[in-house]
Amino acid sequence: MASSLTKDSASTPGSQKTFFGHPRGLATLFMTEMWERFSFYGMRALLVVYLLSGGPDAKDGSLGGGLGMSLATTTAIYSVYLSMVYLLAMPGGWLGDRVWGPRKTVAIAAVTIMAGHLVLALPGQATFFVGLALVALGSGLLKANISTMVGHLYDGPNDPRRDGGFTIFYMGINVGAFFAPLIIGTVGQTVNWHLGFALAAVGMALGLIIFLLGTRNLSPQSSLVPKPLAAEERASWMRKGLGWLAVAVVFYGVVGVTGHFTLNWAMIPLTVIGLVIPAGVLIRIKRDKELTAGEQSKMTGYIWFFVAAAVFWMIYDQGGSTVQAFGETKASGSLLGFEFPSSWYQSLNPVFVMALAPVFAWIWLWLNRKGSEPSTVAKFSAGLFFVGVSFFFFLMPLAMSSEGTLVSPMWLVGIYLIQTVGELCISPVGLSVTTKMAPAKYASQMMGVWFLAVTAGDSVTSLLSNPAVFGVNLNGTSAVAVEATLAVIAGLAVYMYRKKVKEHMGEVR
Repeated sequence: MASSLTKDSASTPGSQKTFFGHPRGLATLFMTEMWERFSFYGMRALLVVYLLSGGPDAKDGSLGGGLGMSLATTTAIYSVYLSMVYLLAMPGGWLGDRVWGPRKTVAIAAVTIMAGHLVLALPGQATFFVGLALVALGSGLLKANISTMVGHLYDGPNDPRRDGGFTIFYMGINVGAFFAPLIIGTVGQTVNWHLGFALAAVGMALGLIIFLLGTRNLSPQSSLVPKPLAAEERASWMRKGLGWLAVAVVFYGVVGVTGHFTLNWAMIPLTVIGLVIPAGVLIRIKRDKELTAGEQSKMTGYIWFFVAAAVFWMIYDQGGSTVQAFGETKASGSLLGFEFPSSWYQSLNPVFVMALAPVFAWIWLWLNRKGSEPSTVAKFSAGLFFVGVSFFFFLMPLAMSSEGTLVSPMWLVGIYLIQTVGELCISPVGLSVTTKMAPAKYASQMMGVWFLAVTAGDSVTSLLSNPAVFGVNLNGTSAVAVEATLAVIAGLAVYMYRKKVKEHMGEVR
């Protein structure tokens, strides 16, 4: 990698050297993101199996020493955690824009994530949830700001290297996500859970060191606060923040002192917030009187995409909860005589993304040249269809394992492969259509709005699984069949109403 850094006579923001023909700062951000994703996905690969270990749904002969929770509670916790990561991306972006600037926000985020993993490395249920909250907070702070810093490396949106730079950057995400379960997952599941969490902290520490050493290669723009808060605004936000914090401390203090506190006193409010905020944000934008008629129409069309994406992520993200739990308890832990921990299943998606993303890009380009590229609506419809098919496929190993038979790991390989095909139809297309349909007034906020679709989908999963709310067995045949049918019907509905949606999209295709 170092050999690719060469002198470049062309001036690029932040550096006179290049990284595969791109500003050298891209190497810094690539490595920072790779190690952050290594820590994030390594911890995520352990999360479900750690919560299950020692509980009623745990696999016989597993390491033990986990929190011993039921599958229903585990799924609810996992889903709330993911929903909060994506929800916190919006305030994370706001802090980068209004308070600290992207560079300082990323540094603070990395320290917060590292601290969260270190707290997770300490045994105990209380430390586990504190650590999880810190990782979610840090991930939300980092998510929006590091991508903004990649954009700062280039000479505006029309720089011909810009798309390629983001492609290289996102490869870092998948490289880190691929190796994390193989290393952190193996250590956590076979040696010691908390040593695995500590390794995640080491990964984030490496990312932080690389980031701090490489800041000289970043654009000076990344240190600026684009829209700093005025003194009056800052004071107002401080009063509001401290006021709500005081209310929460008093309320939960009373609940705790009276002996009524349970996990659901935290989980259910967070789940409700994960549904109310996305709905509130969309309604606020849609009802804004300053939007033109064309922007209002585009927002109506965008809501279709948002709801479709929420349904997609509701099912897709169960690849780390219900499907992962099935792999831990119902699938054989060996293939062709080779033994492996169930956390390795979480490496399948990133390797499929790296293998298939260039293929999909080539297919779309080839179809475009022939004048046959599917529309954005058709791609969304296909994504929903494929994620539904993945759960119809899931029904087969579920049926085979009903008598206690351990199924082949290849069934899970098939599920993750089909889901990745669906992801490649929706995720990059959704990011693109979000930027194209965003009203000018909300151009910088709409990427955070897109992430809220993940928040909404995972919040629904948490409510369904939570024994204190709906208590649905999401690993049951009937629930999987209903979700699969819902996704396919949603995909067909989007396709059937494609002309109506296209009318709202205006010139966007």
